[in-house]
Amino acid sequence: MTMRDTDRALVQAATAVAKLRCRGDNHTVAAAARTADGRVFTGVNVYHFTGGPCAELVVIGAAATQGAGDLETIVAVGDRGRGVIPPCGRCRQVLREYFPSIRVIVGPMDALRVVGIDDLLPETYVWADHQIEPTPGPVPTPRPAD
Repeated sequence: MTMRDTDRALVQAATAVAKLRCRGDNHTVAAAARTADGRVFTGVNVYHFTGGPCAELVVIGAAATQGAGDLETIVAVGDRGRGVIPPCGRCRQVLREYFPSIRVIVGPMDALRVVGIDDLLPETYVWADHQIEPTPGPVPTPRPAD
């Protein structure tokens, strides 16, 4: 997929948040996501010794809180000039389940590219596809109380 001007602006938005808000060890990654109608949502990771949510998950929550529908494109940027960071495995799975057609910006700053989430997570496990359907059968008749 081709990088658009709006994709470059999204990287700039995430980079600005990383510079402004990623201070210390608790917040080290910023993310920005855009909806099809052009709204941009940003967030930072919330590091904790238990793991904590990644910046991409914080952005999903922020967008949902503000009533956003489908996210179209997302990018994460590391603090201290580390550049674009690809989503971790958990984030890839969540992004795939919530937004199966989302575009993800990846790569070094001098060679950024946009890929579909399916390219980052091939042969995805889809929870709904692996659920056992209840077997139809007779409905038990309630027994009268003694």
